[in-house]
Amino acid sequence: MSTKKAKSAIQLALSNSGKMTFGLVILNQPIVRDQLEYLWSKAVMKACADGGANQLYQITEGMQDRFLPDFIAGDLDSIRPEVREFYNAKGCEITKTPDQDFTDFTKCLSLLLKKLKENEVDAIVTLGGLAGRFDQTMATVETLFHAKNMTSLPVLVIQDSSLACLLQPGQHILKVATGLEGEWCGLIPVGQSCIVTTTGLKWNLTNQLLKFGVLVSTSNTYDGSGTVTVKTDQPLLWTMGIKKDQTDELI
Repeated sequence: MSTKKAKSAIQLALSNSGKMTFGLVILNQPIVRDQLEYLWSKAVMKACADGGANQLYQITEGMQDRFLPDFIAGDLDSIRPEVREFYNAKGCEITKTPDQDFTDFTKCLSLLLKKLKENEVDAIVTLGGLAGRFDQTMATVETLFHAKNMTSLPVLVIQDSSLACLLQPGQHILKVATGLEGEWCGLIPVGQSCIVTTTGLKWNLTNQLLKFGVLVSTSNTYDGSGTVTVKTDQPLLWTMGIKKDQTDELI
């Protein structure tokens, strides 16, 4: 993922420009209806990862015909029979991907990327994946690491009032003066240690080793400058709060 891609995707994800194009993946976790409706209206292609179809079906009760995914993919052990029957009858593509070495999110993302042309979208946005069971949250993070080998596009994960994105090695410039940011942010060295330098945070890092058991930057915040820069020598998870009550301006 290039620095330009990371910058543009995260900045646009927190702006009201409305110019961002993206593919949407829905996971099997509770989703906010307002977030779904707005993201759905802007997405170029929509997909459900297995039980994500249950979430979509439930939250769009009474108007399911308006929210038909382009496809549903996964090992199909979570999708309820009546939900599968409904979407099948509506002509939605349902693809079984039985490989148990990868999560349904990873397999659904892989299929979405094959269907999309990379120059067709700016990013992939995922709804769900950061709540509920801790092992599933970690599986979401692991998929972000798989994604870096699949595509140069950034993959943003949004759930409720949280956003997460894996920053690749290099320099990143994040605009954080849109008014849609929450108060907190964090830099998490998942998988391996990172040497990190930042500006624009209340507690900045200067060639600092981030490593579990040494230091992890959580519950950080901004210094009011409106811009955060992050330089890292290894992939680094960026996470931040977002204001879910202003979802109509989110992307």
